[in-house]
Amino acid sequence: QVQLVESGGGLVQPGGSLTLSCAASRVIYPIRAMGYYRQALGKQRDFVARIEINGNTLYEDSVKGRFTISRDRARKTVYLQMNNLKPDDTAVYYCYTTDHLRTYWGNGTLVTVSA
Repeated sequence: QVQLVESGGGLVQPGGSLTLSCAASRVIYPIRAMGYYRQALGKQRDFVARIEINGNTLYEDSVKGRFTISRDRARKTVYLQMNNLKPDDTAVYYCYTTDHLRTYWGNGTLVTVSA
């Protein structure tokens, strides 16, 4: 089945930037969307951003203007550029992708925003 390999997490100071990437492999059916959710300690997993097959993007309100999602269709890779990071952005970020059958998830990458 589809596998997602994530990279790019780490520790960054408030106001700093990070770029997450997520590469899909073993893709059989056309990808309908790729994106990210995040889960802070003790909280539910929440939507962050996605990019759809037609290139449309959608963002959670708190990240609009700070995060940018993009893709390399040939490489089946999605990128999340995160700027002006805040302590509240600290979470495990999970990449996902969907086809017409189901949603697939990555294992997550930790982003810690702290001075």
